[in-house]
Amino acid sequence: MTYQRPSLLVCCAPVLPLALGLLIYFGGIQNSSFLFINQITQNVPDRIWAGLTFLGNGWGTFALAFPLLLLAPRLLSAGIFAGLLGGLAIAILKPLVNLPRPASVLASGDFHQIGEALLYNSMPSGHTLTAFAVASGLYFACEIDKRKPLLCLFALASLVGLSRSAVGAHWLSDEFVAAAIGLWCGILGSFLASLIPNSQLFLSKWWPRFIALCGLLTIYPLLTQTMDSELNHSLQYACALLIAITLALFVQAQRTQSSR
Repeated sequence: MTYQRPSLLVCCAPVLPLALGLLIYFGGIQNSSFLFINQITQNVPDRIWAGLTFLGNGWGTFALAFPLLLLAPRLLSAGIFAGLLGGLAIAILKPLVNLPRPASVLASGDFHQIGEALLYNSMPSGHTLTAFAVASGLYFACEIDKRKPLLCLFALASLVGLSRSAVGAHWLSDEFVAAAIGLWCGILGSFLASLIPNSQLFLSKWWPRFIALCGLLTIYPLLTQTMDSELNHSLQYACALLIAITLALFVQAQRTQSSR
């Protein structure tokens, strides 16, 4: 596959959500915008918002994208690279900016909260950044004429970001800034994935096997940890099953190739 480099306009597009995030933060509407979103989202069941938040959790994102190991390993590679770049950005920016979260500024009775109360390292939202990074990585790694269906990934990533205010974990500004950084991480992740030779993406090669091993290791935390909320336990088990089924098909494909 020939890599289609994004245009300069596309590369600059994340400046818009970045500017919106900074406008909310410096414009004096940090609290009011959060409380508005947090209030109107209470009309949707907590389980849905908790599940959407799980989609931005690195474990959950990887698990849901894992079947691409069989269907489109280059796209999965782009998502992995984008997620890793996003994780690096989160690790650097959160302690560097170190802004307080809603739970450390507002009284607990003033807003709705799902899951554990988080107090520090608010900007950027890690879940939102991860969701946009992976969505962007998959989108830009795909051939241009096949990208249109993948636009729904950005809508889903937006819902992940919205969920972070719905569960009371992040300001709206955190989510806009995270979306911008995530988009840039995805663009870079798709470029890195394009550097992998086609010959190294066959299931018998070391890179797909390494991804398969990572998938196997991911099953353990999915089955033993509480990710974001206890409401997500059933979703975690479903993701573990999805990985297990994919791995079974991966092993079967290995045996089929070796018998030829």
